[in-house]
Amino acid sequence: MNRKQEGIKMNAHIGTKSVWAGEKEFRVFGGTQVPVIMSVAYDYQDVDEWYDVALGLKPGYTYNRMSNPTVKAFEEKIRMLEGAEAAIAFSSGMAAISASLHTFLKPGDRVVSVKDTYGGTNKIFTEFLPRMHVQSVLCNTEDYAELEAEIAKGCQVVYLESPTNPTLKITDIERLAKAAKAVGALVMVDNTFATPINQNPLKLGADLVIHSATKYLSGHADAMGGVVCGAAGLMEKVYHYREINGAALDPWAAYLIIRGIKTLHLRVRQQTQSAMAIARYLQQQPLIEAVNYPGLETHPHHDVAKRQMNGYGGILSVVLKGGMEAIKLMLHKLQYANRAGNLGAVETIYGPARTTSHVECTLEERQALGISEGLLRISVGIEDTEDLIADLAQALAHVEANLPVSTHNK
Repeated sequence: MNRKQEGIKMNAHIGTKSVWAGEKEFRVFGGTQVPVIMSVAYDYQDVDEWYDVALGLKPGYTYNRMSNPTVKAFEEKIRMLEGAEAAIAFSSGMAAISASLHTFLKPGDRVVSVKDTYGGTNKIFTEFLPRMHVQSVLCNTEDYAELEAEIAKGCQVVYLESPTNPTLKITDIERLAKAAKAVGALVMVDNTFATPINQNPLKLGADLVIHSATKYLSGHADAMGGVVCGAAGLMEKVYHYREINGAALDPWAAYLIIRGIKTLHLRVRQQTQSAMAIARYLQQQPLIEAVNYPGLETHPHHDVAKRQMNGYGGILSVVLKGGMEAIKLMLHKLQYANRAGNLGAVETIYGPARTTSHVECTLEERQALGISEGLLRISVGIEDTEDLIADLAQALAHVEANLPVSTHNK
């Protein structure tokens, strides 16, 4: 029995939406949680009804590559959190990004983006889209004159990421969305770092919002997924691309992400508070050359972040004097840390760009993007702030004691 009830109101607060949105109509047998429906196909006694469902004329399910009840519940939840008309889930964040770009770009088209996107996204722009004869123009992230001039030349897509991974630069989404609309371009925004808790790009003029659901939405580093949100008409096109190309989200992963989203607002709140405290602490440390965190008043884009974000997020990056040698010493000594290529989990995660966000890039490519070998990304977990700072203090003391004096000022 499917006990359908009135859905949660769109004007509910974000924490309430995180818990309740998109769930009630998918519960069965009186259960209080969305079930995991693993069936690959669905049985129809009436062939005409089967045909109507297959064509989308009636609601229902036919085959898991097309749709699945558990996946649909996840899509409904994130749809409401982002304030979108529709959402389409994918098997990974990169699948969501790739599908979005390939859905709306064809040979001869032009896409304008920034140089500071995630390394995998950058590879799409520099390696894969050119094979399709799509021109990718990557501008300096902080140069609005360059961005607006390139957009004004004409393009089909403007792709943004804010905050950027791992440099934590902030892009004025509303400003660039206006420039894009003037030439009829679609605006896509990777909102993974900010999450729907701290930023809603659709309200700022974006057309599509993309998440690696593997990160904050899941929050527990045990499920991989991606999702795209936007207007219903646009999502129909994205859905068709996924339906044919096949990067559908697994129902079990969808269930785990749904479970993770229930605590999203609590996790992000703690992570944001700790990230700010850690950023201020690291600013005072002699071994730290730079701290990248948009919540700091010294951040070059702090005013934009303050205007378009509800919070500054749980990610920061630092540049250590002594480069990779200093990073190796520090990572070895940390106690409350996973040294891994992930972010947004309940545990704190450390990783240099060369093994995480830009592992696909060569040293020369990273240097061209302004990513030094001494850059270390910190994804703050939900541990007690005081313990994380104490852990950093003892790790930095270890670096100070063991790093050759000649490298301290490099």
